[in-house]
Amino acid sequence: MYKVLIVEDDPMVAMINEQFVSRHKDFVVAHKCNDGKSALEYLDECKVDLIILDVFMPYMDGFETLRQIRKKQISVDVIMVTAANEREQLKEGLHLGVVDYLVKPFTFERFKVALDKFIAQVEALKDLDKVNQKNIDFLIDKSRKRANELYPKGVQEKTLQTIIEHLKQNKNKWLTGDEIAEKVGLTGVTVRRYMTHLSETGMVIADMNYGTGGRPCMLYKLLN
Repeated sequence: MYKVLIVEDDPMVAMINEQFVSRHKDFVVAHKCNDGKSALEYLDECKVDLIILDVFMPYMDGFETLRQIRKKQISVDVIMVTAANEREQLKEGLHLGVVDYLVKPFTFERFKVALDKFIAQVEALKDLDKVNQKNIDFLIDKSRKRANELYPKGVQEKTLQTIIEHLKQNKNKWLTGDEIAEKVGLTGVTVRRYMTHLSETGMVIADMNYGTGGRPCMLYKLLN
């Protein structure tokens, strides 16, 4: 079982994160902290495998907490969680070596993808018997393939995130598949495949529009 530390100042979100972690058979919540300072104090005494780390917290935010974790050379992986959706934050999180980056609100299915990415990375490292360029290339390729397998056939993470980003920019609007396709530069067939996946995971609401004066079409809206 992988031990998880949840660092979140909102008690309700912390409880949801704990429930999501507990639903995955390979993980257990070791402890919860409501700010970065107390998390660092806990990590000085106890070892965990993974941290679910919120960005916006009092006393010490998530990025500063992660910087201190790296500075102290604490061996632990991190999944960042935030309510914001800013490019600079994403870049900094990636530079600090996060496993994944979750933007609220997220479903259990998306949360599970993040946990499974962590497992894929750990298992790929276990298979590495010696470090050389050939094995490093194999490791990265194997880890990427395992991460892609976490999504249904025909659904790629980069494309999925592009569509989700567009939906967030229009989160109060109902959009047709063709409207989404035009804006993100994909075919209508491709977008419908991704929207079906997002509907099944509960991230978007789908509704049939019969008031078109012609053939009915499906409308989509991001679930708040």
